[in-house]
Amino acid sequence: MTDDRALAQLRSADPILARLIDGHPGFDPRAWLKDLPAMDAFGTLIFQVTGQQLSVQATRRLLGRLQDLFGGQLPSPAALLAADPASLHKAGLSRRKVATLRAVAARFADGSLSDGLLRQLPDDEIMERLTAIPGIGPWTVHGFLIIALGRADVVLPGDLALRKAIRRAYQLGHLPSQQEVLQIAEHWRPYRSLASAYLFQAAFDPPG
Repeated sequence: MTDDRALAQLRSADPILARLIDGHPGFDPRAWLKDLPAMDAFGTLIFQVTGQQLSVQATRRLLGRLQDLFGGQLPSPAALLAADPASLHKAGLSRRKVATLRAVAARFADGSLSDGLLRQLPDDEIMERLTAIPGIGPWTVHGFLIIALGRADVVLPGDLALRKAIRRAYQLGHLPSQQEVLQIAEHWRPYRSLASAYLFQAAFDPPG
């Protein structure tokens, strides 16, 4: 359930967000996750890495192929490391993404990363640890923070869909840069994750 205090603060901080919130009563920012397989921290990183440069729909299809390879579920770190990389590539993952996922799996397998550890760390340290892995950048980590850990104050300035949603909602004459996204999002603190979710949702609204 969405925190009423968060909604009240976003409404008072930004009139454009106020209109979006009022236009989507009962909106659940995590409802879309129900269409995905159950994901722990490692599973969320599989989702995020798989989804780099892809739509959510295309990512879902790829996840389905991965599930088919691993008995109907997403693989554990040990199972992914034991799999033939060629089979992962055949399922639709690029060789770069396969290499990234294997590097992530190795860190979970040796204990240098774990669900419990990541939940205890602050956002900036998670960013530092995960972006040290080749193939993982800020976009991947920002999504991980929101999906896996439910962190409340995360924004994805490099996400093209969010930038387009901001251009539409704020009636900008140009696609905002990442710095412009961060500047606009300053008004949303400490609930930037929730504000971003409303903008993503509003992107599906018919023109009006």
